[in-house]
Amino acid sequence: MSRDLRPPVDILHYEIVQEQASALGRMGRALEQSLSRLREFDAAHAATDVPEAMQPARRKLVLQAGQALWMFVVQREASGLRDSRHIMRTYNVPGEVQRCMGLAPARGSRPPDELRLR
Repeated sequence: MSRDLRPPVDILHYEIVQEQASALGRMGRALEQSLSRLREFDAAHAATDVPEAMQPARRKLVLQAGQALWMFVVQREASGLRDSRHIMRTYNVPGEVQRCMGLAPARGSRPPDELRLR
């Protein structure tokens, strides 16, 4: 029977790092999925000609992608990875998603003019 001779602190550190990596992977996949849903919506509806009735649905996708981006950036920063420019390039994150990163609009409120669809 083999015994682990590492100090408990080393074992705990290893498990924490392992969970951080796992969380980073989950957050990255969530960002990819939310950006994919937004791109699929845009492909199905010409982005410049989104009908008025479909704008709230698109806005919701943009906000969801912004939230996923925020969660991923926060998780990376908690892991010591401070430069988020790499994420923006690698995942090709649209500017409108970057601008609403971390926003959680109050129920029934309208987004600020700079975030409203045009």
